[in-house]
Amino acid sequence: MHKPSLKPFHLALTGRQVLLLLAVLLAEVLLLALALAKIVDHAWWQSLFLGVVEGLTEFLPISSTGHLLITAKLIRFEHGMGGTFEIFIQLGAILAIIAFYARDLLAQIKAVRHEAAIQRFWLNILIAFSPAAVLGLTLHSWIKKVLFDSPPIIAFSLIGGGLIFLLVEYLPQKPLTAQELTAISPKQALGIGIAQTFALIPGVSRSGASIIGGMLAGLDRPTATAFSFYLAIPTLGAATVVDLLKSLDQLVIGDFGFLFIGTLVSGLIAWLSIGWLLRYVSTNNFVAFGVYRLCAGVLILLLGFGKFL
Repeated sequence: MHKPSLKPFHLALTGRQVLLLLAVLLAEVLLLALALAKIVDHAWWQSLFLGVVEGLTEFLPISSTGHLLITAKLIRFEHGMGGTFEIFIQLGAILAIIAFYARDLLAQIKAVRHEAAIQRFWLNILIAFSPAAVLGLTLHSWIKKVLFDSPPIIAFSLIGGGLIFLLVEYLPQKPLTAQELTAISPKQALGIGIAQTFALIPGVSRSGASIIGGMLAGLDRPTATAFSFYLAIPTLGAATVVDLLKSLDQLVIGDFGFLFIGTLVSGLIAWLSIGWLLRYVSTNNFVAFGVYRLCAGVLILLLGFGKFL
């Protein structure tokens, strides 16, 4: 099994340019959020806007959930359904991932019966998925009631993750032991899965935690990135299904319209951006993202002190 090709389109950006783009993105999100809070009362437009935020941030190591929760507070979105909206619209990103890897997934389905390498790969995905699945299911209600409703936790998670990104990038690199998806060992998969559990805290970033976990376990960056996004399929899929089932008795008919709009828009934006975003993340270091996370975390703290959140 080969890694999905990340070469057809190359985006040659320096770390400074990416940091500038991230800063512009953050500024636009904040300005639009504040504007919507004052001039737009219609929740449909807010749902659409949050779908855009999800689609743009899901594949970057900056925490899409953290950005969604903070943006929802800024625009005074009243149909979050206790965090269900922010979790469910990740379905759009899942569909974008499946579309992006469709050729590889179809080939694996055809070959899985007789190719041991593919069987080992999906066993490793299951191993990596298990820690977050067990912990997320156990702490589901507490995570939504406590962590999702705390901007300071999101801010400090962004800051802490940013510091870890910078530390990992500037430390001597661990010897590489896996440069192909089929070379990943169960022990490495478990390490990635344990790292991913930290992303149950909004602000940490599932992709960031699992990619960094993979690199610390001995994977090269492209392999860690590819494994992380394959891992997103069961992780985000299970989170979406479980949360919806647990929240069904609290939803009204009108809520499903907001969920549909948010999911549709997030899927479209994610599908349009996934190719170059994954190529950049898999071939460049996380220094720019680390700096961005520090700035975003500090800004959220300031917004909190200013009573905007």
